[in-house]
Amino acid sequence: MANIFDYLNWRGDLSLDKSEFNEIDNLLLSRFSYCPFDSIMKPDEIVTIKELSVRFEKADKKEMDILQKEDIQLFLSMGNSKRFGEMKATQYINKIDIKEEKQFSAITILMPDNTIYISFRGTDNTIVGWKEDCNMSFKNHLPAQKDAVEYLKKISEMYTNDLRIGGHSKGGNLAVYSAMFASEKIQKRILKIYNNDGPGFNDEIIVTNEYKKIIEKVYTFIPQSSIIGRLLNHQEKYIVLKSKQTGIMQHDLYNWQLCGTKFIYLDEGTNGSKFVNKTIKDWLLKVSPEQREQFIDILFEILNTTQATTIKELKANAFVNATLIFKKYNNVDEESKKIITLAITAFLTIAKDNILEQLPHIKLNK
Repeated sequence: MANIFDYLNWRGDLSLDKSEFNEIDNLLLSRFSYCPFDSIMKPDEIVTIKELSVRFEKADKKEMDILQKEDIQLFLSMGNSKRFGEMKATQYINKIDIKEEKQFSAITILMPDNTIYISFRGTDNTIVGWKEDCNMSFKNHLPAQKDAVEYLKKISEMYTNDLRIGGHSKGGNLAVYSAMFASEKIQKRILKIYNNDGPGFNDEIIVTNEYKKIIEKVYTFIPQSSIIGRLLNHQEKYIVLKSKQTGIMQHDLYNWQLCGTKFIYLDEGTNGSKFVNKTIKDWLLKVSPEQREQFIDILFEILNTTQATTIKELKANAFVNATLIFKKYNNVDEESKKIITLAITAFLTIAKDNILEQLPHIKLNK
């Protein structure tokens, strides 16, 4: 079975006029936005992916916030390929705002078939990025989502080309949201919206006319044991694909399996994925939005006592940070401890009940 690196070796020498844009191209471009372009690209310049890869290769990787080691190989391989190297990138943006609890990044790719792919980055290594993800459980219209709408509007005003919009993880959610709240004029230019294992939306969003208007253009891909992609609600049809990994690690798109220009499709997700999905949804029903907000705010307040701004920094001083976190927790007021206990107890109780409910089905399947 093949992955995206095998695809690059197989299709990398063919331009879009020889082999039209497909769902694997979407996945590669959705990951492309994870490249830390901050030091190698000016916001308004238009530069080929080949030239960017040359700059990236020369750059000091130790000074760059690279999320996964595979990203290095991917960015260089894309630049060295005819298929992606000739594409042009522009309008890179990367905004981190601790006060607004916002992590937003995107880049636009001008393609040889006279279309545009807007790639929204998913959650990066920043703690504020993870906080914003957690905020999705109790809040609608997050800062990054609003920025995505504005970014799509800006690009559509700069160019008249037809649009493809996509992203991986939170980036997939931003892609759908940006199209949802775009003007009708912009929506008519959108060819497809790609949500690659990104979370859905709260009930207040999925019942809106804005959501219903663009749902037919949304293509959602989730691996068979997806957890992230099953969070919150999806009303659009989604395609289950095969991954070599298990559990939460299936979110890693480098393990997604494909054949030719398509993913390897499966009929349905695993029992484990359904269990996690049901447990999280039951927890969201049990714990009110106000309680979720209090719980998440307290957790991140405790986490922030470490002064770490990224997960990498948190891990680098694991023992010291663990000591600080434990000390901070001991010093929080009793009401805060009660909120934490109630939220965690509710989750564990629901998980236990769902396991007992699923046991008969597991026995029957043996």
